[in-house]
Parts: sequence; structure tokens; C-alpha cells
Amino acid sequence: MADKKSELREIKRDGGRAQSNSGRGTHDKADGILEPFCYDVKEYAKSYSISLTNWSKICTDAFRSGRRVPALKIVLGVADGPRTRVWVIDDSMFKEMHEAWMEKHGSA
Repeated sequence: MADKKSELREIKRDGGRAQSNSGRGTHDKADGILEPFCYDVKEYAKSYSISLTNWSKICTDAFRSGRRVPALKIVLGVADGPRTRVWVIDDSMFKEMHEAWMEKHGSA
């Protein structure tokens, strides 16, 4: 598991801004805002498991941050080696993004 500074660097890499920890004014959570998303960053060397519990927390955080769209960014790999970055979004956002892509690029 990575430290919060590394996760904050990921948010900056995305062009997002760090979401302050509610009530504390610090940025020790790994939540970022990249409109329209509020997303959580998770960094692990080899794997990360998604559960209903952690997705529910991501959705709650997104709602509380201004009813933004929830997302999860998973970064796999060690800091000094190759890394794989994937995003998790819900089905309705995927469909909206696919529709926008089709409008821009047309059918293949």
C-alpha cells in the first residue's frame, strides 16, 4: 500500500485537486476532484479487491462532495517500476461516456 503523499501525486498527475478531509482541513485522504468526478486513489503492488463496502464509501464521499460522480482509480505496481492505472466507474457513467464517444467518433 502506498502512502498518502504518493496518492496525492497521482491526483496532481491527473490534473485534479485534492479533496480535504472533512472537518480537518487536511489532505490526508486520497480523494481527488476531477470534474465531474470525486474519486479515491488506491495504490498497491499487485492487486486490489473491490467490494460493495468500499464502493459504497466512494459513492457516499462523492455525494457529500457536491453530488459528484463516484470513481475509483487503482494504481498497480511499485513506485520505481512500470505501473498500470485503471479507473472504476458505475454503469450509467460508462454508458454516458460511450454515448459521447460514439457521437464524436461514430460507429466503427
